[in-house]
Amino acid sequence: MVYRFGAHRLDPDRFELSRNGQPVPAEPQVLQLLLHLVRHRDRMVSKDEIAEVVWSDRAVSDASISSRVRLARKALGDDGGRQETIRTVHGMGFRFIAPVTEEANTTMAAPQPPREEAHGRPSIAVLPLQALGLAAERAVLAEAVSHDVIQALSRLRWLAVIARGSSFRFRGVAPDVAGVGAVLGVRYVLCGLIEVLGARLSATVELADCAGGNILWADRLTVAADAVEELRALIVARVVGALEAYIPLNEAMAAQLGSTEHLDSWASYHLGLQHMYRFTAVDNVRATGYFEQAIALDPRFARAHGGLSFTRFQDAFLRYAGDPREAALEARRHAERGLALDPLDPFVCFNMGRAFWLADQLDAAAGWLDRATELNPNYAQGYYSRAFTAMLAGDHAISADGVSAALRLSPLDPLRYGMLGTRSLTLTQAGRYTEAADWGNRAAASPSAHFLISMIALVANALAGQDGQARRWLEDIGARRPDASAQHFFAAFPIHDLVARKQILSALAQFGL
Repeated sequence: MVYRFGAHRLDPDRFELSRNGQPVPAEPQVLQLLLHLVRHRDRMVSKDEIAEVVWSDRAVSDASISSRVRLARKALGDDGGRQETIRTVHGMGFRFIAPVTEEANTTMAAPQPPREEAHGRPSIAVLPLQALGLAAERAVLAEAVSHDVIQALSRLRWLAVIARGSSFRFRGVAPDVAGVGAVLGVRYVLCGLIEVLGARLSATVELADCAGGNILWADRLTVAADAVEELRALIVARVVGALEAYIPLNEAMAAQLGSTEHLDSWASYHLGLQHMYRFTAVDNVRATGYFEQAIALDPRFARAHGGLSFTRFQDAFLRYAGDPREAALEARRHAERGLALDPLDPFVCFNMGRAFWLADQLDAAAGWLDRATELNPNYAQGYYSRAFTAMLAGDHAISADGVSAALRLSPLDPLRYGMLGTRSLTLTQAGRYTEAADWGNRAAASPSAHFLISMIALVANALAGQDGQARRWLEDIGARRPDASAQHFFAAFPIHDLVARKQILSALAQFGL
């Protein structure tokens, strides 16, 4: 069923609001609120009901509810003064008052070209999980989990997600990945099953590439039979984290197999990501070139501007070349451009927060990083970056929680070394040097770790009295960056705790840095 009111069209299956045929940007919570108000337009909807529907009955303030109502009115061209579509019933709730017509949703997903001819951003269909051995009243869990995954993936603005109304037509059918891809026009399919194994409840999920039918990633999760909510949360978090890693990698590999002379904007972007996460000066230059190519092909490509912000951040943070202050300004400029194009993209908000790191404006950085994880609650790099910001400010508990969340959501993340290094620096400031050394060693030994991470490991080992290990990291630093010094360390990690700074400086000086 599609709802029309004025120039607007609200499509529940596509989870989309449009005006005069053009999509209207809106947060998922705003769309959920609108859908509920429109469906129950014959009555007032209380604030408690809104909290239950939009926030799953979690504790939420009146200010948060009012904020989403304000954004809903803004999306509809209304405001609190006119109240032409949403009327406030003071102290009680809200009611949708604009005339609404309903019509059947006849929109069908048209078959798309095969993978080798397809262009644009990656696309995925989430099929309803199959239920094996579940009682009838619990079999609905399989569809509920799949719906949760669709909702979570819809927040990943780099990924096109087929609406439930289309993908759930394959309910109860053994998945033919190539066939699903042809019918729905997608590059990837996520499928799996939930089954009872004795006193345990188990779920298996697989990510498949429609072009070749090969499995890119699979996982199996098992919980106690009565831990249904735990299983739902685990599946959503694990799937989102895996797709953030495996789809960009597969897209970059596919782009490399083709001619790099005729890359479309999304292929250029994914090749840029592949080089960006190698954290070398040469790869950073190559990544910058691919992001610039993506923008030349699509000037309104917000994520590519986010990519340029990331590479310029690397130039400033790692002192690759040129003036680091100019690189920091460029990182901020590209993030601002990305936000102007798409203020709801978590990756762009993430880069805006990191740009504020470079200016040592930690409150502003924290605000943008919190925004990134609000938009995508499964965004591991957002939690890591918030943890880093808290570490600089000396908020040890927030930093520890952020690192734990990031590692749980993305255990194979390309920024894993930074997550481990942040935990090491937090423990160093807390005077827990032996633990800090352990985390620092793991960070510096991680793939793509740069010389600054080795400096973290050296400091932690020196303060823990483990001079032999500290000297090994000193040799590593010398091989990577012969001119490394305390100035490099504190330019990258401007820790506010003066006592901790003095201890770190002493440890670096002990080893000639």
